[in-house]
Amino acid sequence: MLGERKMREIAERVLSLSTAEQTEVLIMSEDSGLTRFANSYIHQNVAERNVGLRVRAVVGKKIGVASINDLSPEALEKVVERALTIARLQPENPDFTSLPGPMPGAEIEAFDEATAAFSPEARARDVGVICQLAVDNGLVASGAFTTGAGELAVANSLGVFAYHATTSADINTVIMSDDSSGYAEVTTWKVGEINTELIGKEAVEKALQGRNPRELPPGCYPLILEEYAVADIINTLAYLGFGALSVQEGRSFMIDSFGKQIMSAAISIWDDGLDPTGLPLPFDFEGVPRQRVDLIKEGVAEAVVYDSYTAGKEGKASTGHGLPAPNTFGPIPGHMFMAPGEASKEEMLASMDRGLWVTRFHYTRPVHPKLAIVTGMTRDGTFLIEKGEMAYPIKNLRFTQSYVEALANVELISHETRLQQNWFGATRAPALKLTGFEFTGATEF
Repeated sequence: MLGERKMREIAERVLSLSTAEQTEVLIMSEDSGLTRFANSYIHQNVAERNVGLRVRAVVGKKIGVASINDLSPEALEKVVERALTIARLQPENPDFTSLPGPMPGAEIEAFDEATAAFSPEARARDVGVICQLAVDNGLVASGAFTTGAGELAVANSLGVFAYHATTSADINTVIMSDDSSGYAEVTTWKVGEINTELIGKEAVEKALQGRNPRELPPGCYPLILEEYAVADIINTLAYLGFGALSVQEGRSFMIDSFGKQIMSAAISIWDDGLDPTGLPLPFDFEGVPRQRVDLIKEGVAEAVVYDSYTAGKEGKASTGHGLPAPNTFGPIPGHMFMAPGEASKEEMLASMDRGLWVTRFHYTRPVHPKLAIVTGMTRDGTFLIEKGEMAYPIKNLRFTQSYVEALANVELISHETRLQQNWFGATRAPALKLTGFEFTGATEF
């Protein structure tokens, strides 16, 4: 951890070295530990301490980016010169307007000393609880437990400087028998919120319930999706169409839908980097303060997120969702939430006459981005429901389904939500009961 003062000094030094018309400095530091386990014992412990610095130089409408992880004076000089050289060799980008200027933003606490100081011995102790639960039940545990601290600083020649320190902890496990598996995961920025015994019991119970799965033919089934599967839906929609670039390039499911009802009125999805129940980050990788953006409000397509580049193309303001340059993805929401409902998962189950219970999805891939059609597999606990009870486990199924259409068929939403990591942050999701979901193939496991 360098600290805000040191990061500011480094950023000011880099800016002073640049002769570009505009210059941006992004500094990211990380101090993390990872404990991996398989076959019910720890097989790897990894510690990583690193710092990266990225320079974006603007010469007219030409942009160059260079990066290093060496903070010596000589290296800083070289990375600035490299970014300038790259910029001069680029074609002009007529859509580029400017790097963002300074704007007032809120601060949010997201640093936990206990998490930052969490030791390999402490991770091993907690992993041991999960492994022992698996062994006691004749099962095999695998997974990973990550804890760490990080810092982010952004500065530019227009007067921007933003700094944030954060911690994070994530533990996940897959517990298996010869013909079944169970899954559990917890993500938080406070490691004290993790109860490894509950995590282990959740995965163990799912693996025990899933033994001796039966075949079920593909078809359209009502189903209950646990929070893990719902988070996959939200994250995939973010990638496919909740960013301004996907709309500008004509590939988003949000095109021609703004102001229209495209999902159930029970569905609201938003992005909020200031919510302490997520993994907060108060500004983006351009130093722009993050705004809450209501993407879907009571089923109506409301908005998408912007960075400075996509906002400039439309004469709008960035919503604070820029990624590190160079960036071909465009802005993507990374701190997403789906509004909870009023039902419990037990009430969802009791209300289902016949349908499926799905723990999570695996290997989901887009088929038709503009229609949000996705294919993937069920995994780690798929069950047939009959007359409000779990009848028996079934072998995994492949689905091919529009996620937007699926969210138009929501019948119940759980009041309980879970936080799970995504590409750039975390997603908090409830469980859902859907009236229909299209399964197009079956597996042998």
